[in-house]
Amino acid sequence: MAAEREEPVIVSLKSLNSDVVTHVTFVNKTRRQARAWWLDFRGDPVSYGDIGPDERLRMTTYLTHPWIFRDTDTGAKLLVNMKEIYFPEPNNDEDGCLVSHDVIITTPVYQLQDCCLMLIRKLVKQKDYRKLEIPESLRKDLSIAPSLEKELRQYNK
Repeated sequence: MAAEREEPVIVSLKSLNSDVVTHVTFVNKTRRQARAWWLDFRGDPVSYGDIGPDERLRMTTYLTHPWIFRDTDTGAKLLVNMKEIYFPEPNNDEDGCLVSHDVIITTPVYQLQDCCLMLIRKLVKQKDYRKLEIPESLRKDLSIAPSLEKELRQYNK
């Protein structure tokens, strides 16, 4: 008897309707400005502003609302509770009171090439990339800046 193949489940990364409110405090433990992005009901990113290093952003959200964080200056990915995408968790009841969760934003370990590309983008104007004595493949990589919209399209394929 042939084994049945399971069809892959395609999940669109977007907010779903939920009545379960949760309170979170996003804590930026990086040395960068972190931009908070909520993914709306169509999957479009909505900015909720920047969080400076060692600053906090208190937020009331819902269990089925995903959040993503990016470096404000470079667009580079930041981790939230050690993951690329944060889905809120239910609040704990302690003596009948709702407790806010601390959600920690950190910098991932970037590959060396990605670190170099970020630094070059920061120090060299885009029009001057051609003047750099580097392989053409790296020039091409330089021209492809991080894009949250492109990443979200990849998630939703």
